[in-house]
Amino acid sequence: MNILTIPLRNVRRKPTKTLLLLLVFTLGVMSIVALYQVSLVVGHSLEKKLTAFGANIVVSPATEKLSVSYGGFHMGDMLFDVHELPQEATVSAIRSIQLQDRISAVAPKLVTMAKVKDTAIAVVGVDWREERGIKSYWAAEGEFPQLPEEVLVGSKVAEKLHIKQGDSVTVLDREFTVSGILYETGADDDTVLFMSLASLQDVLGKSGATSFIEVAALCAGCPIEDIVEQLQAALPGAEITALQHVVNQRMASVNFVQKLALSISVVILITAATMVGVSMLSAVNERKKDIGILRSLGYGKADIFLIFCIEAGFIGGIAGIFGYLIGFGASFKVLEFLAMAEGAKPVFSIEQLLITTTGFIVITVVAAAYPSWKGARVEPSTALVAI
Repeated sequence: MNILTIPLRNVRRKPTKTLLLLLVFTLGVMSIVALYQVSLVVGHSLEKKLTAFGANIVVSPATEKLSVSYGGFHMGDMLFDVHELPQEATVSAIRSIQLQDRISAVAPKLVTMAKVKDTAIAVVGVDWREERGIKSYWAAEGEFPQLPEEVLVGSKVAEKLHIKQGDSVTVLDREFTVSGILYETGADDDTVLFMSLASLQDVLGKSGATSFIEVAALCAGCPIEDIVEQLQAALPGAEITALQHVVNQRMASVNFVQKLALSISVVILITAATMVGVSMLSAVNERKKDIGILRSLGYGKADIFLIFCIEAGFIGGIAGIFGYLIGFGASFKVLEFLAMAEGAKPVFSIEQLLITTTGFIVITVVAAAYPSWKGARVEPSTALVAI
C-alpha cells in the first residue's frame, strides 16, 4: 500500500458515489467540449448564413465629381469620366485575392433607365444565381426568371403600372414576360425591374459591362479591412467600399453567439468544480478515522494532502478523456440541430484531447485543494480515540 494505490482503493470502496461523481463531471466536460467545438464552427457557419441577407462590400468604377455653379446659381454635382466595370475581368480579380476563401458571393449588376408603359423606371441586370445567394429573403408571387426573356418586377413598380404575373412588357424595344412580382422588401428592390444581366447587356449593346459589383465577404476569420485592402490591390481602377454597418451587425451577432457559448461553459465548469470540492470535503469527513490511522503509521500531512489530490485528479482525468470524446461527437448533433452543419466541421485533435484532459485534472485538483488540506490536518489521535 502506497500513495498511488491508496487513492485507487478509496475510489473502489464506494463505486456508486464514485461513478455518480464521474458521470456528473463527464457530462460537464462533454457540455464544455461540445460548446467549444460548436463555437469554433458557428462563427463561419452563422456568418455564411447572414451573407444571404445582403452584401457587405461594393466594387464600383472610380469616378470624378465636379460641382457646377454659374452666376451664384448652384447647378448641382456632375460626374464625368464614368465607365463600366468589365464583368469577367473584375469578377476574376475578386475571386483571385489571397483571402478568396472568405468571399461567399460576387453579384455583378448593370443599371439603366427605361420607359415601361410610358413611365421611367430603373432596370437592373443581375446574375440570378449570385443575386439569390445574397438575397435569400426575396420571395415572389409567381416564379423567379429562368429564361433570358423573363423579368422580375418590384412590388411598387407592379402596383404603379398595373402589371401582373404573366403579362408582357416592352423594355428598351424588346418584349419580355413577367415571371413574377417581388413581394415588398421595404428597400430599393421594390422600385426597379430585374432581368438577366446577359439580356440587359445584349439589349444595351454593352457586352460584359457592369455598373457595380456587390461582394459578400465572411469576416469572422479576418478583419474586413484586410479583404478591402486586397481587393484594392487587385482592382486599382475601382472604388472598394465596405458597408461597415452591415459588417458590424453581422460580427456583433457572431460574437454574441460565441460569448454566450463561453459564458455557459464557465458556468458549467464552476458547477462541476464545486461538486468535486463538495464531494471531496464529504470524503474527508467520512475518512477521518482512516486519515488518523495513516498518520499514526507515519504518513505526513503532505502525504495525506497528495492522496486526496491524486484521487481527485484521477476522476478529472477519466472525465476529461470520456467527456472530450463524447462532447466531440455531440458537437455534430448540435450543429445539425442548429442547421449549421454545412461548411466547416469540428476537427478531432489529439493535442486538444491531451490539453482538455490535463486541464480538467488541474481543475479537479484545485477544487479538491481545500478538502485535501483539511484532511491533512487530522491528527493521529482521531484514529486512536476511534479504536
